[in-house]
Parts: sequence; C-alpha cells; structure tokens
Amino acid sequence: MDVSRARRMLLPSAAGACAVALIAVTGGCSAGGDASGPERSTQAAAPLAANDLEDDYRAVIKNVLPSVVQIEAANSLGSGVVYDGKGHVVTNAHVVGQEKSFKVTAATGGQPVTARLVSSYPEQDLAVLKLDSVPQGLKAARFGDSATVDMGHIVLAMGSPLGLSGSVTQGIVSATGRTVSEGQTGGGTGATIANMVQTSAAINPGNSGGALVNLDSEVIGIPTLAATDPELGGGSAAGIGFAIPASMVRTVADQIIRNGKVTDSGRAALGITGRTVLNDAYEPAGVAVVEAPADGAAGKAGLKPGDVITRLGGTDITTITSLSEALASMRPGDEVTVGYVRGGATKSTTVTLGEI
Repeated sequence: MDVSRARRMLLPSAAGACAVALIAVTGGCSAGGDASGPERSTQAAAPLAANDLEDDYRAVIKNVLPSVVQIEAANSLGSGVVYDGKGHVVTNAHVVGQEKSFKVTAATGGQPVTARLVSSYPEQDLAVLKLDSVPQGLKAARFGDSATVDMGHIVLAMGSPLGLSGSVTQGIVSATGRTVSEGQTGGGTGATIANMVQTSAAINPGNSGGALVNLDSEVIGIPTLAATDPELGGGSAAGIGFAIPASMVRTVADQIIRNGKVTDSGRAALGITGRTVLNDAYEPAGVAVVEAPADGAAGKAGLKPGDVITRLGGTDITTITSLSEALASMRPGDEVTVGYVRGGATKSTTVTLGEI
C-alpha cells in the first residue's frame, strides 16, 4: 500500500447506550399493555443514546485537548502531544525534519512558546521536543495500553490539520498490526513501521504527531500516515490513516528523555546495504547486497556483496521495501533463514538478526 505522510501544513460508550435503551423499553412494557408503548420508548431511546455519545465526545475533548499542541518550524507545521509535566512533547520525526528549534502553541490557544529538539528517531518516525517554558493549562496526556486496542473501538484524532489548530475528527479503529512503509520524498523518513493502528478518523496534512484518543481519554497512538490512491493522482484515500501505537511511543520517548537518544530500538536488522534489482521482464526480483560488513548479522552468516536476497523466513523478497517490512515483524537475536542467489545458484543460510 502506498502511503503519504499526514504531515505538514500547506485536524456513549456502547454499554451506556444499551443501558439507556433497556431501561426505556422496560418502562414502556410496564405501562398497562399498550402495544405502541415499547415502540415509542425505543424511538425515544435513540436520541437519548445519541446524547450520551455526544457527551462522551465532549468529555474526551475537554480532557485531552489541553495535551495537544501545534508545532511550527521554519517551513512546516504539525502537531504534538505533551508527554510529561516537564514540558517534553512527542511528535513525528518528519514534522521536525532537520530543524532544532520550534514555536509551539497549545491547541486550546494562547501565546506560542519556544521549544528545542531533544532527539529525533527517524527509524520509527518519532521525535521529542522540550518546551522552554510550560504554558499554564497545558497538561501531560495519559497514554493507553496498546494491547487493548481493537477493531471497532471509537477514536478521535486531535491536531492541526491544514493549520487549523485544535481540530478533532472521529472514526473507529479499522485494524491493528499493520506494517506500513513511508516514502522518502518531500521530507519523509522512509521508515517501515510495524504494528500500526489503522483508523477511519480523518488524518490530514498537519495531523502528524497529534493524538489518536479512545473514549477513556487515553492516547492510543500518534497519527502519522494517510494512505494514497494512485487512481486519484496520489491523493489521500479517504478514511485510511495510520497511527504509531502508544507502546512504541512510550518506548522511544522514554529512552530519548532518559538518555538523549534511542539506545535499544528493539528493531531487527540484517546488517546490509542493499538495492532492489529487476529481472529480465523488468520486474522487482530481489535485493542485491551492496555492502555486508564482516561484523554485521549478514556478514557473519556468509552473505557477500553481489548476493541477491530473495527470501527471508517464509516471506518472498522482491524489493528493499518488502525486506524492511519483513524485518519489522522480527526481533534482534531472532534466527531466520535467508534465501539468496549467488552466481546463478540458489543458496540459503541462517542469520542471527542484529539491531538497527
């Protein structure tokens, strides 16, 4: 799937609804046997349930919006989430780009404050900023448990789409566990990110780095990508957006805040520099090894420059992107069989994966 960054500028509980309906129907049935009673009560329950859901939305927005900010760089605009009470803000690496200083404005309004980059981790498209001063009313977000996120959960996306600070869109979790590759054009990091949350909530340029929130007012992800439709000339496909899960956000942000950089990525690496090669029909046919340092995972297993990798574990490899996506689901230290072609002969070797 092609994806584009939802980035820079030019944003009743079900149980509650059922409870309201049940009480209303029960009341109607006890009103003297009028056959039209239950029907009238059910009709009355619908707006009550809608009102409950609307109240839930308003409560979530009130709770979370003070934790969302707009991030302005010299040539870009994006969103961020307040990570702690010390003024750390987490956002996407592609929002900050190569810049080191920023203007940050609370989604609820007020004067902008300056911020500096603590560190960026393009491999996971995440970065952490530090506010020079924490505006009154700004508060740290509460991050949820990624393991509990499931299809059908109602979510809100908060950020600054197209520079409209403090905007909120609504949708559901469409899927979990997606592996998505980001392009490198237009300032993209080229990251391949695993376990992303797919959502139908609108994700537009400027939403990147903002908050994807559940109805418990918990941030469950950082909106990062929107799918593109080649038939629309590469324009965003409506209702298909992706967010980095809260678990990965915490893993990266905690390391950056504690150490100034990511010291344990948890991401597997083959330890090569490679490029996609084509067959005689000009179709992608594998990844040619350009460099394989002797002390790297592939080098230790005997892979050499000129080898063409065609399989990793149970996955056929045709492009450098497919290789990155296959590695994204693995962990450092995993042993995997690598199929490759050398001098026209098909071979295989077992590689103990390293770490990015």
